[in-house]
Amino acid sequence: MIPPDTIGSTLSKLAASLSDAGFDEPRRRARRLLAIALGLTPEEVFARTDRIVTEDEGARIATMLERALAHEPLSRIQGRRSFWGLDFVLSLDTLDPRPETETLVEAVIARLSEGDGPYRFLDLGTGTGCLLLALLSEYPHATGIGVDGAEGAVATARCNAERLGFADRASFQIGDWGRGLEGGFDVVVSNPPYIESAEIPRLPPEVRDFDPVLALDGGVDGLGAYRRIAGDLPRLLAPGGMFVCEIGAGQETAVIGILAQHGLMVEAVIPDLAGIARCIVARLPR
Repeated sequence: MIPPDTIGSTLSKLAASLSDAGFDEPRRRARRLLAIALGLTPEEVFARTDRIVTEDEGARIATMLERALAHEPLSRIQGRRSFWGLDFVLSLDTLDPRPETETLVEAVIARLSEGDGPYRFLDLGTGTGCLLLALLSEYPHATGIGVDGAEGAVATARCNAERLGFADRASFQIGDWGRGLEGGFDVVVSNPPYIESAEIPRLPPEVRDFDPVLALDGGVDGLGAYRRIAGDLPRLLAPGGMFVCEIGAGQETAVIGILAQHGLMVEAVIPDLAGIARCIVARLPR
């Protein structure tokens, strides 16, 4: 990738390097990487194959390729991730939001149909703020609080709220799940850590090496965060309020049992697009 390479020839070299390293869909990955490096859309990469890559651009592409070959996700390389149609900044302290987490947003919208309601949302383990801010984008008169144990995550969530225009309706704070918060929330959402501690070293490198352990490690059985959260839900939720959480594969029975111990009634277990049980919806009886 030394000038005067064109976009077309650079794309072919990137794809070959990714293919040799065993990555699937190397051409598609190469096109996305090149688009990020050059500030173009993937479509523009196709349309401008004759454009010359400058020396500075070539150096930037080479650096990004090295990171990609180390299994760093392209969203991390770019520093942003699209979630619910919104553009979120990532940081070292935040989980990289996955498309399956949008299942939680869909579950809330399906059950909280009045978009003009002055609802109060609480997002426990907020990370980038993606769940809370996605909900605020759908409910223009709602407000919410996001809590995270990592100072860097809270700073990132505040940045995203500012960038997306929700800073006047969203606040973020460092905290220990729901401890110390006053109640009255209509909806509490959470994507807590749910990976068993012993499984962390066996995760794919894209996750293990680049997502923060604090956002992954759910303790010996992966259920530690659910126990912590469930104990606070009767105090945090308004009567009839709703709790919506993400779960790992095969955890639905255990999480339902934990919620039942604290008086919550589970009304739905929702699969993601792959058919895996991904979301639990529970309510505090009136």
